[in-house]
Amino acid sequence: MPLTARELLDRLVAFPTVSRDSNLPLIDWVQDYLAGEGISATRLMSPCGTKAHLYASVGPEVEGGVMLSGHTDVVPVDGQAWTTDPWTVTEKDGRLYGRGCCDMKGFDALALAALVKGKSLPLKRPIQIALSYDEEVGCIAAADLAREASVNLPKAAAVVVGEPSMMKVVTAHKGGLGINVHVHGFEVHSSLQPYGVSAIHEAAKLIQWCTEQNDLNAAKPVNPLAEGFDPHFTTLHVGMIEGGTAHNITAKDCIFKIGVRAVPGEDQNEWRDKVYAEAERISEGMRKIHPEAYIECSTQFLVPALAPEVNGAAEELTRRLTGDNAKNVVSYGTEGGQFQVAGGYSTVVCGPGDIAQAHQPDEWISLEQFAAGEAFMDRLLAELQK
Repeated sequence: MPLTARELLDRLVAFPTVSRDSNLPLIDWVQDYLAGEGISATRLMSPCGTKAHLYASVGPEVEGGVMLSGHTDVVPVDGQAWTTDPWTVTEKDGRLYGRGCCDMKGFDALALAALVKGKSLPLKRPIQIALSYDEEVGCIAAADLAREASVNLPKAAAVVVGEPSMMKVVTAHKGGLGINVHVHGFEVHSSLQPYGVSAIHEAAKLIQWCTEQNDLNAAKPVNPLAEGFDPHFTTLHVGMIEGGTAHNITAKDCIFKIGVRAVPGEDQNEWRDKVYAEAERISEGMRKIHPEAYIECSTQFLVPALAPEVNGAAEELTRRLTGDNAKNVVSYGTEGGQFQVAGGYSTVVCGPGDIAQAHQPDEWISLEQFAAGEAFMDRLLAELQK
């Protein structure tokens, strides 16, 4: 007997798939459940072998279907003041509480229920799912999933990434770039400051450069692809910093991360190159004082923006199914850009729940939004039978 979407949500939330840990117990269960319903699913293992993507297709082996994309990992609950068990779905006051209920196991449960339901329907085009890992640490793995699914499944006409959008059709979002920075200084007593290299002082130069880039970006004419974004320009940000040994020693080390949120139409690779070039420019001055002083940069993640499409199949479909005709863009990133760029899919973001609840203690999705997501899936299945 197939499980309902609500029952599937209970099962999925019970797996504590925090990004630092394996998601294989959940993937094992989903693959076994689908096999029991007569659906073959394929997994794509991570290089370390502790995590996996999973994808599957139901219906005729023809192109033109719809792929439902969701991630299986969640953020930690450490240090958060939960009033319910985060790994058990708790229903109260018209809400479903639990880690991932909103972001985004609610959508995953709805997609799995629709996939199984589609097995018994006379579909003219297939319904597909793609479940990923490591979205919450920078969308660092979905490109491989998008590429493999595009080759091994009948090519879908549209991908719907079910991040919480209150079932609004999001046609564009900013790209993401994370750069780890380690400034290597040279220690001397602070009374001899000109003969040392303070990692903190040199870090401040790179951080100030980031601030200057924000000012320059804000002053530029608005990129047509960035219209509707708030802010409407690419931003650079440093949220945490650590370094130094004592107040009277020039700092040997300083470590921080630069986050870049790039609007569509701007290449994150170019922003990465700009940051690296500025770090090297500052390093040249550091080496003049001591040859072992420099700034080390490494890219943690690079997530392409979701660019608005002209007459996109995914936008046309989801607008028709939801009735939402407003222009919706967001500044947070999703795996949508990877399906669009790496997989070559027409892609939108549309899913139940409010992004404001994501990552919060007592995370929840309303029963109303969960029902809206279920109604969307029913309309999608009806569409695929035409």
